[in-house]
Amino acid sequence: MKTRNHYRRTRKQERGAALVEFAIVLVPLIVLVMGVAEFGHAIWQYEALTKGTRDAARYLSAYLPTDPAYPTAAAQCLVVYGSTSCPTQGTALVSGLTTSMVIICDAGNSSGCTDSTDPAAFSNVPTYDTDNGASGGTQSGSINIVEVKIKGFPYSPIEPFLNFSTFNFGNIFTVMRQVS
Repeated sequence: MKTRNHYRRTRKQERGAALVEFAIVLVPLIVLVMGVAEFGHAIWQYEALTKGTRDAARYLSAYLPTDPAYPTAAAQCLVVYGSTSCPTQGTALVSGLTTSMVIICDAGNSSGCTDSTDPAAFSNVPTYDTDNGASGGTQSGSINIVEVKIKGFPYSPIEPFLNFSTFNFGNIFTVMRQVS
């Protein structure tokens, strides 16, 4: 017959074993949770940058590229700050984003617009009448397009000790038809 003391020792040993098992499982669990959080943060940053380029391209699509008051600086501020005016002490929508990373390509400005992702031309781009989706067609006119691009944005991690600072997003861009 086993004594009460024996049962107490066995329960204490089992509690110690459970604590060791928990410690072994805790490390991979923390790494997994941090990885999921970083991945979610990277997706959030990418989506915020994409939304900024869309908003600026939509804003510029309402202006003629030859307009003397063409709002290039306002569009850059729209990408970075979410507003057409750049605040002097404002906070960027995404940490690390500056107006110098925002490049605007259109019929009047094509400097910095020679990447493989850029269209071949920004002015007088031919449009075709495909006769209700049939192959071929004849040229029915031309349009101007505008591209807003963020180039060289470095990913900024949640936890700086992970040292992802060398990771840069590729070009994040939006192309839209511009009034003509």
